[in-house]
Amino acid sequence: MYKIAVMPGDGTGPEVTAEAVKVLKTAATKFGFQVDLTEFDFGGERYKRTGETLPDSAVEELRKFDAILLGAIGHPDVAPGILEKGILLKARFALDQYINLRPVRLYPGVECPLKNKGPNEIDYVVVRENTGDAYTGTGGFTMKGTPHEVAVQTAVYSRHQVDRCLRYAFEYARKHGKKARGKGDKNTLALCGKTNVLTYIYDLWERAFHEIGKAEYPDITREYYHVDATCMWMVKNPEWFDVIVTGNLFGDIITDLGAITQGGMGIAAGGNINPEGVSMFEPIGGSAPKYTGKGVINPLAAICSAQMMLATLGQEKAADTIEKAVMYVTANKLKSLAAGKMGYSTSQVGDLVAEKVAG
Repeated sequence: MYKIAVMPGDGTGPEVTAEAVKVLKTAATKFGFQVDLTEFDFGGERYKRTGETLPDSAVEELRKFDAILLGAIGHPDVAPGILEKGILLKARFALDQYINLRPVRLYPGVECPLKNKGPNEIDYVVVRENTGDAYTGTGGFTMKGTPHEVAVQTAVYSRHQVDRCLRYAFEYARKHGKKARGKGDKNTLALCGKTNVLTYIYDLWERAFHEIGKAEYPDITREYYHVDATCMWMVKNPEWFDVIVTGNLFGDIITDLGAITQGGMGIAAGGNINPEGVSMFEPIGGSAPKYTGKGVINPLAAICSAQMMLATLGQEKAADTIEKAVMYVTANKLKSLAAGKMGYSTSQVGDLVAEKVAG
């Protein structure tokens, strides 16, 4: 029995979450486990009614669950940053979800904007540190609103934060790298940084990377790339990558670039992971308010979020079955991943995946 908190959120979030739950329940029935789902209404509408984002009492309640399934956060009537900081970032920091895990995999049948690149070339994972960097809120203004205004926002990392992220990435590369999946002759972990300019933070990252790798993971090949070079190679030679580890800010940027190469936000899923606690899984795309209630939004990213959740909870056979079902649907059923152009409604796409999972 897994206790799952469900936060459908805003816009099209409830629509895609419903399909993820549909597939989740189908997998539970097939593979002999149970899911106890509790829904929470945190998001824009609740904020408009009550002024609440994610109260401390809710954080304590969420600690009692095995995982959190999130739909989308973002409301056109709420100023940018309020919900993102008050719900998403608060949950990540309060629950110490120090890993953001982002598979970048192109599924069969999905159109890729990169010339001559297919599923064999776009198949890697980004491990993004999720609690440090410029996202800690360290900084402020002086003389705000005057011609002499100064704004400072400081990127902050401790050795503890860096070490635990790197160890997670090394372990992930060992277990899930290309060699481990029979798709390469070695498992490789690449550090993405900027040691030539950010000479303090990424000096720390690089020293820790090689110290830990040499002492604890001699079987993992280590590589280093500047972030600008990483972006270029993600477009030109994505097949070079296996597992990439990076800081919070760079990870935020390169994972969106990766999402476009794998077919767009409609297929991209991610996990905010605390390996020792409660993790939260979400589609990477936003709430897409203009499509709300039309039944045309692509639910595959949300379904893949549920798939990632099951893999993290240890239900790897069920997770693998869901991923293969999604691959079958992209290869054989959908005309496009774009909203309104799939050839099926949101719920029909969920049905296609669930039917394939049920076998």
